[in-house]
Amino acid sequence: MDVSNGSVVERIARVLAGQRISANAQGDEESAGRLVDNEWREHLMDAVAVLKTLREPDTRMAAAGDVAVWERMILAALEETKPETVVL
Repeated sequence: MDVSNGSVVERIARVLAGQRISANAQGDEESAGRLVDNEWREHLMDAVAVLKTLREPDTRMAAAGDVAVWERMILAALEETKPETVVL
C-alpha cells in the first residue's frame, strides 16, 4: 500500500477546495490547481470535521479490519491538527 507524504488533513482540505473550485466538480474553473493551492487552508476546519466523523468506522469498515488500529490512525491525524503549545 502506498503511503502519502502529505498530511491527511491537508489532502482532505485540498479535495474540498477542488470540489468547490474545479469545473470537474461543482466549480467553474477549468484550471483550478493554482486556486486550490491558494485556498485549501480555508477548508481545514471542514477537513477536521470529516476526520472526526471517521473516528468510528461503519459496520462494513469494522468487518474489513481492526477497529482499534483505525481509531488510532484517525486520532493520530487529528492530533496533527492541534496547535503547538509554547511554554514560556
